[in-house]
Amino acid sequence: MMVVLPDGRKLELQSGATAADAAKAIGPGLAKAAIGAIVNGELYDLLKPLPPKAELRILTEKDPEYAQLFRHTLAHVMAQAVRELYTERGYKPEEVKLAIGPVIENGFYYDIDAPEPIREEDLPIIEEKMRRIVAADLPLERFVLPREEALKRYAGVDPYKTELIQDLPESEELSFYRQGDDTYGFTDLCRGPHVPSTGRIPPHFKLTGIAGAYWRGDSSRPMLQRIYGIAFRTKEELEHYLWQQEEAKRRDHRRLGAELDLFTISEEVGKGLPLWLPRGAFIRKQMEDYMYKKEQEHGYHYVYTPHIANARLYYTSGHLPYYKDDMYAPIEIEGEEYYLKPMNCPHHHMIYKARPKSYRDLPLRLAEFGTVYRFELSGTLSGLTRARGFTQNDAHIYCSRAQVTEEFIRVIQLFDEVYKDFGISDYWFRLSLPDFENNPEKFGEENDNWRDSIKAIRAALEETGAKYVEGIGEATFYGPKLDVQIRSVLGKEDTIATNQLDFIVPERFGLEFTNEKGEKETPVVIHRAIMGSFDRFFAFYLEHTAGDFPLWLSPIQAVIVPIADRHLEYAQKVAAEMRKNKLRVEIDDRSERMNAKIRDAELQKIPLILVVGDKEAEAGAVNVRERHVKEQRTLAIAALIDEMKQRIEARK
Repeated sequence: MMVVLPDGRKLELQSGATAADAAKAIGPGLAKAAIGAIVNGELYDLLKPLPPKAELRILTEKDPEYAQLFRHTLAHVMAQAVRELYTERGYKPEEVKLAIGPVIENGFYYDIDAPEPIREEDLPIIEEKMRRIVAADLPLERFVLPREEALKRYAGVDPYKTELIQDLPESEELSFYRQGDDTYGFTDLCRGPHVPSTGRIPPHFKLTGIAGAYWRGDSSRPMLQRIYGIAFRTKEELEHYLWQQEEAKRRDHRRLGAELDLFTISEEVGKGLPLWLPRGAFIRKQMEDYMYKKEQEHGYHYVYTPHIANARLYYTSGHLPYYKDDMYAPIEIEGEEYYLKPMNCPHHHMIYKARPKSYRDLPLRLAEFGTVYRFELSGTLSGLTRARGFTQNDAHIYCSRAQVTEEFIRVIQLFDEVYKDFGISDYWFRLSLPDFENNPEKFGEENDNWRDSIKAIRAALEETGAKYVEGIGEATFYGPKLDVQIRSVLGKEDTIATNQLDFIVPERFGLEFTNEKGEKETPVVIHRAIMGSFDRFFAFYLEHTAGDFPLWLSPIQAVIVPIADRHLEYAQKVAAEMRKNKLRVEIDDRSERMNAKIRDAELQKIPLILVVGDKEAEAGAVNVRERHVKEQRTLAIAALIDEMKQRIEARK
């Protein structure tokens, strides 16, 4: 068989040769360093036979693919360790039934059906056994069994492996990996790839937790226990990841929302239906007022739409029947069905349709802070990031095809302005494109609608110089979309907002305008949400700032701490002057020690703490302690007010 190397050289190998054989043929140094290979673009281990024609690149422990190999083998090592644990407790190895154990981002897991529950306190014991297996440097061996023999191996012993084998196509090769031997080892049904021996696994791994997982994700099937682990090439990578996780817990918007009295979720109200507490509601109102003013400056017209609509509207839009499972159950009113609205778009289309339109009316930009309701599964709900009721910063732009590029330019510029004001710089756009070749059922055939739309959005991105990437196959069925990708302070990438170009739904609703020639024409619709939903954006921003809101957004901008009761009158005078200038201030007049009051204000992440005593009252000033600033300052009341107003105006 012939193998082609990255430099174009050809290597003649015997039929059935592996990447290990190829590495040996190249040289002893590479044979020793080899850990796996890329074969025709696919990750192989050193144990799997190469195909007859192969383009091959040998991998070493310096290559990023190394992590996928050792993480996969660690899943097997963990399964072996769990079986050892239960064997020591008097169970037979086969009584620990194993489902699946894949690689995931930063680590691995294994779904296990154990004879008695695995406990959190078992994890250090399992981890120690794993380290012994790694230190034993057990060699891995790959072998293949006929289907009948493979089924016989698991018959009456492991229903999960039996089901996996039965569901595989007849043509599928059934490969197994064995580490060690019958005395000290483990064998599992597996496609691979793996490292050649357990000794090639770096010691920088940790088991992180146990969770329940239904077999094959089906709630009607058995509940298994999933053990999670993380693994990295270096100690520094592991420590950095663990720091990130602790920081993520510290910044979790659900935790901060409770600590800072921002929002709550009540079982009596319902899962996924957040309640905004006064402080959180104030911040949200500030965000809404900001967006209202900003969008008016950009030529948007605000509208209001009801929270329910007749089912006929959603049949026209296509939400029914295709989106029905994600909608709340219908309400019957006077013999007709009504639904809580899952999206604002159909309502806005009817507003557009309410009056005849001319080309002179376009572009028409309709905006709404529209609350929508979606029936998300309870297991997917997560604070404000995944809720059943939320309010979108929604807008729909109705324009001619010739206006699409200019409108997208304006949308991109609006994103830049808003995100800059909120101190968000690490974001970019993702142009989601169709994949006509591999998914014709979703996207249909390539036509002028698709070509013109993609060309228009690309032109807007190039004109603005926006940073963007492209994603093939990620478009909606009705047009390309422009997602806004954002990176959190912990480095996690997420989609915060989506803009979609729609040339299909306007036709379904019969939307039209009269063009310059007096002819009827169908407009194009741009679905646009700068903040996505206020709820989700608030959650991201809360984690982004760790609750340290800038002065302009803070519900309490300053707290005045009188040193003694006799300073309370002066504190009230300072507060009155600040409130007269529309500054948000509170007085801490509790009978607590001054240091306790300062500590409590710091825990509430209030930007400014103003201490007043005899000296300050005599000078008509305040002692200013600013959050995250070591130096204290003494400022006259007027100077403090001027400084705060300037910072608020600059959104700092």
